Amino acid sequence: MLSIVKSMALQGLEGYIIDVEVDVSAGLPSWEIVGLPDVSVRESKERVKASIRNSGYELYSRKIVVNLAPADIKKEGPFFDLPIAIGVLLSLGEIKQQNFTQIAFIGELSLDGKLNSVNGILPMCIEAKKLGIKKVIIPRENLLEVSILKDIQILGASSLIEVIDYLNGKIKLPQKLKEEKQNNKNANIDFSEVKGQENVKRALEIAAAGGHNVLLIRESSDHGKTMLARRIPTILPDLTFEESLEVTKIHSIAGILPKDIPIISERPFRSPHHTISSSSLVGGGKYPRPRRNQFSPSWCFIS
Repeated sequence: MLSIVKSMALQGLEGYIIDVEVDVSAGLPSWEIVGLPDVSVRESKERVKASIRNSGYELYSRKIVVNLAPADIKKEGPFFDLPIAIGVLLSLGEIKQQNFTQIAFIGELSLDGKLNSVNGILPMCIEAKKLGIKKVIIPRENLLEVSILKDIQILGASSLIEVIDYLNGKIKLPQKLKEEKQNNKNANIDFSEVKGQENVKRALEIAAAGGHNVLLIRESSDHGKTMLARRIPTILPDLTFEESLEVTKIHSIAGILPKDIPIISERPFRSPHHTISSSSLVGGGKYPRPRRNQFSPSWCFIS
């Protein structure tokens, strides 16, 4: 029996819909995943098989083929564990609900069937909303992250069994948490704390007001260049909602979004080491994404 379940994937900062097509038929026991999966996606079959078995369901002797469409885009990450498991159980007749055209599933499964949080859930849900998806089922740990989104139903589950029971009409899943205003301004530093350096402070104020670039140069260290630079964000205008959303998306994909803060409202400050290479600073790769450079504390992204 063939079943089709929708999921989401990331390419850069943007998300796109993936159709997880699962065909279960009689034959020699085998499990194949096609559609340009990377190693983490190919390994998902072992996690899915174990989580289904430990959730109280049997696969018996079945030939299972999973296709991730569109097949011309490389798939990476653990996002597809949950939709693959739902597709398999749907083909086996363990799930009664049949209409999944407006539901997307995102989540990584543990061997015991627990749903683990994933990175990049915010941009994926934003793109799902744009593409007409009405409902998204995600790990419960990611609910706070998507609390800023409107006009889309996002449900959180803690295990595969909870998702199955919800689809069979036995239970209800909690929806996204109510957004709480977060004041994540750095209260430890402020531009007004700088004493002296009047010429430098005036130059930085003019640059901040006009949106100009600034280069601070001094022959030796310990003259306050970094101290001044760290305080520039405190005199910059507040982020607009669109800017906050973009910054939060980058933090979400990179996996550094604080669990108790649904949206980043302060302008980020990064301080890469002066020995950083151009490639490390800019980033790269066929599928670029935010990443932490191993030689510096900065996060780099190239689009």
